[in-house]
Amino acid sequence: MAGAASSLSALALRAPSPSPPGATRGGAVAARAAFAFPGTPPRFPSLRASRRVAARAAAAAAGGDPEDEWGAESAADQGQGAGAAAASTAVAEPPAAEAPAASEVAELKAKLKEALYGTERGLRASSETRAEVVELITQLEARNPTPAPTEALTLLNGKWILAYTSFSQLFPLLGSGRLPELVKVEEISQTIDSENFTVQNCIKFSGPLATTSVSTNAKFEIRSPKRVQIKFDEGVIGTPQLTDSIVLPEKFELFGQNIDLTPLKGIFSSIENAASSVAKTISGQPPLKIPIRTNNAESWLLTTYLDEELRISRGDGSSIFVLFKEGSTLLY
Repeated sequence: MAGAASSLSALALRAPSPSPPGATRGGAVAARAAFAFPGTPPRFPSLRASRRVAARAAAAAAGGDPEDEWGAESAADQGQGAGAAAASTAVAEPPAAEAPAASEVAELKAKLKEALYGTERGLRASSETRAEVVELITQLEARNPTPAPTEALTLLNGKWILAYTSFSQLFPLLGSGRLPELVKVEEISQTIDSENFTVQNCIKFSGPLATTSVSTNAKFEIRSPKRVQIKFDEGVIGTPQLTDSIVLPEKFELFGQNIDLTPLKGIFSSIENAASSVAKTISGQPPLKIPIRTNNAESWLLTTYLDEELRISRGDGSSIFVLFKEGSTLLY
């Protein structure tokens, strides 16, 4: 009996002492460590196990089932999914930042339209106005929405009305407007047919007796994403369209002198009826076409800005052309 008692005492001394309730898990870990084989590294809780413990704690705090590991992890995954969705939304938001750029372009076009008002296509523009126009054009060119205009022929296609030019060779023609009541340049336009690769430049004149037009027909070739080469084929003089009623101004200025036309009104009223009948006869005649055979009848045109209603081009001699699309609100 004494031997058995001593054996029991020895076992009691070797047995681990009881641990408090809160230290049970720690004791179990210590016990496993005590029974580890020599040379075997200790095993620590894995990251996934730590996540499960945290998930149980979060579920218990939320009033859920602490043993529902998968539900907790699903909630965590949903949180990560929401974060990813928020991140993707944040990434998808930048295109909305393009709206200010569009508003900037619209504002620049409005300023350009205002600057061109009263310049008679550039003829009467002051040096200050020209500088302002060039500055606005430069800013628009930097925001060109069509970097390769010759690859967007559908935008180039159609009739474009000249609003401004720095091409000095047009100024003598535009200067005919200094006799506004007798001869007036009504419109200068360029019509592009992208399917047939043709261009027509047209100038319309009006006077007290008739209206007519002078135009040139040409073909163009694409030489770069922005540049086209133009070769003129023929000139066309339109058939004069006589007016049914002759309207004369009371006076006009010629070489600095005011000429009174009131006495002539009686003379013109007597031929007004004859003019009406002649108008019908002449209007039925075909236009006069003049072939252009010179080798110098070529030019090039560089389009530096293009959208649905505005085109800016540069030509020979650093000349600038600003054109509005027919029907655009920029014309009104």
